[in-house]
Amino acid sequence: MTPLERLLGNLAQGNLAWDLGTLATCLLLAYAVCWLVGRRFQGESIWFGRALVDGVLFPLLALGLAYTARVVLDDYHRVPLLRIAVPVLLSLAGIRLLARVFTLVFPTSGFARVVERVFSWFAWLAVVLWILGLLPPVLAELESIQFAFGKSKLSLLDIIEGVLSCGAVLVLTLWISATIERKLLRENINDLSLRKVAANMTRAVLLLVGLLFALSAVGVDLTAFSVLGGALGVGIGFGLQKLAANYVSGFVILFERSLRIGDTVRVDNFEGVVADIKTRYTLIRNASGRESIVPNEMLITQRIENLSLDDPRLLITVDIGVGYESDASIVQREVVEAALAVEKVLREPAPVARLMRFGPDALEFQLLFWVNELGAQAPARSDVHLEILRRLRAAGIDIPYPQRVVHLRQAPGAGALSASGTAARG
Repeated sequence: MTPLERLLGNLAQGNLAWDLGTLATCLLLAYAVCWLVGRRFQGESIWFGRALVDGVLFPLLALGLAYTARVVLDDYHRVPLLRIAVPVLLSLAGIRLLARVFTLVFPTSGFARVVERVFSWFAWLAVVLWILGLLPPVLAELESIQFAFGKSKLSLLDIIEGVLSCGAVLVLTLWISATIERKLLRENINDLSLRKVAANMTRAVLLLVGLLFALSAVGVDLTAFSVLGGALGVGIGFGLQKLAANYVSGFVILFERSLRIGDTVRVDNFEGVVADIKTRYTLIRNASGRESIVPNEMLITQRIENLSLDDPRLLITVDIGVGYESDASIVQREVVEAALAVEKVLREPAPVARLMRFGPDALEFQLLFWVNELGAQAPARSDVHLEILRRLRAAGIDIPYPQRVVHLRQAPGAGALSASGTAARG
């Protein structure tokens, strides 16, 4: 008898109507609990997902209820449908946990989506083998495949169990670190840079501890890592020196807070806003949208201008030339009012207009005003230019064109030659 025929025979011998009713009741009870508890939470979460049933809580509750019903009813009659539902709900809970954690921690990562799909395929394959009764022989076959690592031997099953254990620890660690960052750090630490370094350190420590626990549970001798640690130290000392320096510099920057996310800086003639501070590099974005990736070691060892460290305001100057017949006081008043009419211009400190020089073609004024963010420079300058042009035209103040005087000098004897030539032609 094939495994499929055996499964169909078990289903035929059981009371499917009773099994279906029990399973439907378990699912309805699980959904009711999720609805009662989840309606108080706003937004997407790991426990409830986006629609209650795509979170972790629903398959876990349904799994617990279905398993309890199977244990209780198994003494009275066959429950083949509930036996099938248990591995299906267990696999669904694992897939939902992985999907929700990866969505929360890596919302834009394509690699996380690939890992989620691969895990889903293997999970459903394991469920099919479990239901058909083929999982024990498959596990025995995996156990028989041995690999020798020096004096130690590992089976393929041990390797798979180790990968699954490490993956489970990784998912749980990411979940705990994301919860700590969202619940504790965001409420107690207002500074974005300090919160980021605290979140990174918390995640790194949890991942290290969880990985060591997972390896120890699988049976890996952790004393072997002492040799690996020595080799890693030598590698850092030679080949990975720059990489290690960048990582250390990243933590120094975050701890000292010499640069913070949102600061306006100038690095190697590139001026922009610090968009993000990674452990290896810092991302700087200028007003045009261009981004520069700067290694953190460079920010520690070289001269960096932080334009926001003392004062986040940015000064903008505009040069204006008007005709010599214009009233200087009226010009000053009009250009200052033009700057104040633009919303992005700061009222404190107030805009100032000064007569800078007597130019060859015009009276040359300079308007100085301030904005409080890098991205507002170009829009504010354009709006002020348009407002100045409108007000000066309305006030009848001329903006002269550049004027040049050209003197034509005639060479000596040129007139005589011209006269003689005319006579000869006559």
